[in-house]
Parts: sequence; C-alpha cells; structure tokens
Amino acid sequence: MPLAAYGVLAGRVIDHRAEGGTDTPHYQIHLRSGSADFRVAVNVLSRQHPSELLYLADEAFSHPVVQELPALPDGFTPLPSKPGEEALDYIRANLFDRRLLRPVPATAPGPDNDLADKLDHYVQRAATDPAARLYAFGQRWGPEPTPDKVFGFAPGNGIHDIHMNQGNSPQFEQDDGVWQDGGLLAHYPTQNQCVAIFLAFQSQAWHTDDLTGHTIPTPGPTEPGEPGEPGEPPDLTVRIVAALVNPTGPAPEAETVTLLNASPTDLDLTGWSILDREKRRMTLDAGVLPAGDTIRLPVDLPVQLGNRGGLITLLDPGGLKVDGVAYTKAQADAEGWSLVF
Repeated sequence: MPLAAYGVLAGRVIDHRAEGGTDTPHYQIHLRSGSADFRVAVNVLSRQHPSELLYLADEAFSHPVVQELPALPDGFTPLPSKPGEEALDYIRANLFDRRLLRPVPATAPGPDNDLADKLDHYVQRAATDPAARLYAFGQRWGPEPTPDKVFGFAPGNGIHDIHMNQGNSPQFEQDDGVWQDGGLLAHYPTQNQCVAIFLAFQSQAWHTDDLTGHTIPTPGPTEPGEPGEPGEPPDLTVRIVAALVNPTGPAPEAETVTLLNASPTDLDLTGWSILDREKRRMTLDAGVLPAGDTIRLPVDLPVQLGNRGGLITLLDPGGLKVDGVAYTKAQADAEGWSLVF
C-alpha cells in the first residue's frame, strides 16, 4: 500500500548527527517547528545490493514546487498524492535529470566523500542561518508516548522515507505509490537560493505504473547512464527542447512544444502523447520524425501550459516516459519568448 501519512515537514535545523554501526544507518536531523520538535531520519544505506544510495544535490533548484514553499506553515502538512500540488514524484514531476544521480557510500574515511558528509554541508549551513528553512518530504510518525530515541525531546515525533518511494523490488513493493516520493529542500531566503537533495535506491526502477507505482519491466540497461547518454529505453530518444508557454496576444493562446529526435533512427510519433502539470493528455498524430530533426507542435486542449509554472512530459505509445521538463512562473512571465530546455 502507499505511504499512510505522506506530507512535508517544515522547520529550523537545531541539531544533526550521523549514525554508524547499525544495519540500517540514518542521518538524523532535529527540526523545530514553532514549539514542536521533530526528527528527520534519512536513510544512507540500502539493505539490498548494491547498498550505496543514489544521491543528487541541485544547488540552483528551480521548479514550480519552490513557489509553494513560502506558503507552507511550520510543522507537518499532509499532502494529497496527486499532481498539480506540492507532492514530489521523481518520475512524473520532472524534478531532475536522473542521469545526474551518483552512488555515494554511507561512510568513508576522509572529508566530503560519503553521504553523511554531503548532507552535513547543507544541513550545517541551514543550522547557522536563522532565516533558513528545511522542508523534509516523506512519511510522518508520532507523536509517541516516549522521548525521541536520538535527540531526547518529548514527545517523539518525526518523518522518514526521505527517498524515492516507488519502483521498489518485490521485497518492498508494498511501499510503492505515485506522488509520494521523499526529499529535502533547503531554502536560504537571504541568498534567494533553494537546494534540493534527492535520494533513491539502486534497486528501484524508473518506469512505474501510474496507479500503483509498481515497476514496469522494460528492455535494456537499468543504469541511469552518463549525462548526454540514454538510460533505459525509451528514455530520451526524443527530447523536449523548447516550448512557447506564454504567446503574445489575447487568449486563446497559440502555445507550442518543440521536439527533437535525438536517436539515430526515424521515429513514428503517432500515438505518443504530451501531458501538462495536471496530467491532462494530448495524443500526437505527427507522423514520422526523422533522426536529428525537430518538429514544432501546437498545443491542443485539454493540455494547458499555465503561466504560473508547469510541467511538460512526453510519453511513448505504451505510456512510458521519454522526456520531461519543468518551468517556473518567472520563466513564463516572458511573453512571446520560447523557453529552451
């Protein structure tokens, strides 16, 4: 079943520490939200081989979800697991390029070479900045009748599953779901900066069912691949390279999306589809796109590329994600300009 209490916890960093010497070590963060204390338990080691987690820190995270952070109150906010709101989904929300994820050991001798060191860098910075807020997405627990076992505050309270929560192996597929992925967003308002930290297990799949979040078997390699290289088919055979989301003139606006066939073979786009942030779908009837060519497609209803930020996702005829991009309100404000991705 999906996570029972998914949401986001917002607060100030009070303390932090790395665990060692256990089968399932965590990086622990003490957050204070108003008068309440919480613990954020971040997995740093998988119980399945390979054990190193996949890690990505985006120090210039720009996405529609960032626009929603200032409105979130301190404390835990339950989030509905659906598109168009603050819930995270590593596949459907177009949060990052998964080829940038790298396996990082839980602990290793020396500075800045293990997952605890990398998390320390951003958490310590948030702890010393009175204006900074940390947003932890995952599953809530508590309040408990006993004090917290790590930091000692009472009652025990916290959030865990701060990682991808879909595409699990059969041993953990009961936790699968869509729009319920974990992560950390550190907002430093003085610098007008948002840092996003994403974590996934190497055993998880990157094509999942839209209802259950269970793995959809696909042919080919399962490694994310290097930047500029494809991963699992049909990843990145066709790229979304540009979009006109705010055309000049009154409504109805003539929005467009430009696609590039990045593969070495001609591809028939008949039956492919484009989705917006609300996952409204437009089926394509564009015919064959030769290798290396681009095509500029008019956007038809029900798809709408909103001016307050949005998502654009390309699916193949089987419903597998091929490419996806995100844009913010600030980008969409430039009337008449095409956004280049």
